[in-house]
Amino acid sequence: MKRYRLLDTIRGITLLSMIAYHAVWDLVYIYGVQVEWYGTKIGYIWQQSICWTFIILSGFCWSLGRKKLKRGLTVFAGGFVITAVTLLVMPENRVVFGVLTLLGICMLLQIVLEPLYRRCNSMVGVLLSFLCFFILKDMNSGRIGVVAWKSVELPKELYTNLFTTLLGFPSRDFFSTDYFSLLPWYFLFLTGYFLFHVMQKKELLHKLPDIPIAPLEWIGRHSLILYMLHQPVIYGVLYLVMLV
Repeated sequence: MKRYRLLDTIRGITLLSMIAYHAVWDLVYIYGVQVEWYGTKIGYIWQQSICWTFIILSGFCWSLGRKKLKRGLTVFAGGFVITAVTLLVMPENRVVFGVLTLLGICMLLQIVLEPLYRRCNSMVGVLLSFLCFFILKDMNSGRIGVVAWKSVELPKELYTNLFTTLLGFPSRDFFSTDYFSLLPWYFLFLTGYFLFHVMQKKELLHKLPDIPIAPLEWIGRHSLILYMLHQPVIYGVLYLVMLV
């Protein structure tokens, strides 16, 4: 299947944005540098723009991949490695159920459920998936609902153990610096999946422009390994800078 260069470029831009975001995070929470705007809505919007783009893009590109099982297992394994390393090296900043774990599970789950989704109207799928994501957006905090509707408080009994934490109901003692539960985020992945099929059926994919920005394309194509390596590199660079 054709490789769309624009998707690699977007992924590359988003990865660079994420690296910058994590660099500021390290400055604030590890080195104690005061960055007042980082903890405001500006910082939140920046963080959300990164994860929304990655997850939607991952769902969008799922149908373009050929070795779906291998890709899903590889991404999930990447998440496992990050969890193991952070638990061993810096447990106070551990990553449990991070974004790679989420994406790996979404990719594997999609293999099982895709025959069902193929029967659905793609446009309806986009709308329903995003609506479900929006309604469940605050479920990690114990509530569901939309701003225009009255939110509903979920039973505390749902938030009990590691499995419920994976699903989206984190236990009281759970802590992770990068937490993306299956719900609500799978619905954002699913939004990207259905969006691809909307564009495919309307023959819009071939209209995606080729943007020949080679460095960004390269970063986008090697996003997994760069994601795995970026935090140790940031730590090393900031450590040397702080010594000066």
